[in-house]
Parts: sequence; structure tokens; C-alpha cells
Amino acid sequence: MTVLLVLATFLVFIVLDYAINRNKAIALAPVVAPQAVPVTFGGDYVGGFHTPENLSYHTGHSWLLRERKNVVRVGADEFAAALLGKIEKIEVPKPGAWIRQGQKILSFYRDGVKTEMVSPTEGEVMEINSEVLNNPDVLRQDPYGSGWLLSVHVPDEENTGRNLVPKRLLGQWMHDAVERLYATQPALAGAVAADGGRPADDIFAALPDVNWKEITGEFFLTA
Repeated sequence: MTVLLVLATFLVFIVLDYAINRNKAIALAPVVAPQAVPVTFGGDYVGGFHTPENLSYHTGHSWLLRERKNVVRVGADEFAAALLGKIEKIEVPKPGAWIRQGQKILSFYRDGVKTEMVSPTEGEVMEINSEVLNNPDVLRQDPYGSGWLLSVHVPDEENTGRNLVPKRLLGQWMHDAVERLYATQPALAGAVAADGGRPADDIFAALPDVNWKEITGEFFLTA
């Protein structure tokens, strides 16, 4: 009987010891802090920027959408639109003009300063979007819809397509661009994180000392 009592006592101690140590282990488990800037792969968002996967992209942050054989629609991606912010004027080539891939063809003006963007393709300009030229705010509000800029006839789709961002690398390309932007302007990372991971309409509005032409030119490959 005494032996059973001793064994029972030891069993109680073992159970109590396990419970106490288990609680300590839980309490001491490290807490992993969330990333300051959410970076999302998959879907249509990368680092908070809308990047539709059904479009094709040039590394200078212009996009194109194939409307039909040898005809594409061209615009500026959301990353570019956010960098441009509050612009007062947009200039594009006139219908009938021949544009070359990598050529400076799009001009954007802010406070009297001009920055440029290169063409993602080569061909003849068929149509321009008068709506966005008359109201540049449309570019930021709807860069992939009513904010398109040009319609282009492209005779050689195959060769020009080889110089665009490969589909399999799209997420990584945009992620790298976002990381570069935040590396040069750390204040932007906090602003985006505080806003739920989506960029402000004009991300440089709160950073008056930023050289807008220099930053945009670096990402648009026109610096």
C-alpha cells in the first residue's frame, strides 16, 4: 500500500512538472515580427502594386495588351503611375508615327518638369487616347483600363515580344523594382505598410526633396 502511495505521489509530480515546463516553453516561444512591406507573389499584386498577369511588360514599366493579330494597346503600369503621381500633361506620338522599341516616345510633365518613358514595342501608331491626354489623372486612377495611351500596329510581334519581361519572371521583376524603390526612399516603405500595402495615389507628394525626374528616369530607363 505504501509503495502504491509513493508511486502515485511521483506520478503527480511528473504531471505537474510537465505542465509547468510546457507553459514555460509556450511563453518563451519567439514572436516573429511581420515584414514592414508586404510582398505578394501570385495573383495580380506584387509588393502592393497591381500587376495584371494577362498583360506583357517592358522593363521600363510600360505594358501592352494584344487586342488582335498585329495590334496592341500600350500604357504605363501602376508602379509607373504611382511614381508619376499628380502630372499636368502627357505627350504621345501622333497617329501614323513609326515608333521603335526602347525609343523615348511618352512624355509626362509635373510642375513644369518632364520625364520620359520608352516604347515597349515597334510599329505604327494607330490611335491615341484623347481622354487621358485631356485628363492626366485618369492614368493614375485606371492605368490598365481607361488610362491606356496608344494603340499600335506591330508587324513583327514575335521579335519585339522577345524583349519583354518573361511571364515566369514577372513577379520577381516587379518585386525587385519595389525593393529598389524602397531602398532609395525608405520613408515610402512605412507609408505603404501603414496604408495596407497599397501605394498612395502620389507616393512622392510627402517627399518634397525627392528628385522626381531622376527617380522616374531610373525606373523608366531614360535617365
